[in-house]
Amino acid sequence: MKRFGWTVGGFLCAVSLAGAVQAADQSTIAGDYVETRSAEVYAGPCLANSEVNLAGDQATLSWRVREGSWDGVALDGLGVVAVVKARATIGDPYSNPYPARAVLIVDERAGTEQRRALESLARAKGGRLLENIVAVETAPISLQERQHGSVALTVGDLVRIETRPMKEGDHLCGNEDICYLPMAKLDHSMPVFTLRDEFNGKGLGVTWKISGKSSAYVGSFRY
Repeated sequence: MKRFGWTVGGFLCAVSLAGAVQAADQSTIAGDYVETRSAEVYAGPCLANSEVNLAGDQATLSWRVREGSWDGVALDGLGVVAVVKARATIGDPYSNPYPARAVLIVDERAGTEQRRALESLARAKGGRLLENIVAVETAPISLQERQHGSVALTVGDLVRIETRPMKEGDHLCGNEDICYLPMAKLDHSMPVFTLRDEFNGKGLGVTWKISGKSSAYVGSFRY
């Protein structure tokens, strides 16, 4: 019997899309989002099942504001990144990843009120994953989109992420599907291939270097 069911993933996708539509109706802030995990997010059932409880407990969530305000504070052009270490595979319906620990990194260009607003934004949209923030850092945050699905995220010397769109050769089984949805509500998202996913910071008791996996999302948010 399969441990991971694709029907479950489809149900969650419907819920996520409904939430995205509702969020778009009351938009006050919009921007770009990048997420990576230590487990494949787009894979066949055999590969997805093989990673449960062995991978997927590490993740990075990143918001870059294009325009808008949060808590009455303008955040145009600023970013915030959360790096997470959970107890188990995030998104697996049979495991409990909580409590998770997180390090929050806010844009060094932000003023005092903007830093508070960026932290509030991340906490609100990161949900239970960000209930236990063990450290808040500041660093320069740069997000560049080279083409659709291809991005480069640099967060000081703490985080490096590079992605590219999926290619035919990435489809190993021929029956790949979305096995984990994005961890934040988004207006639009697409799974992409991870060329580089690094965390070199302190506070989580672990660092990592991951590459060569279908383990990332890029998208946009409108809250």
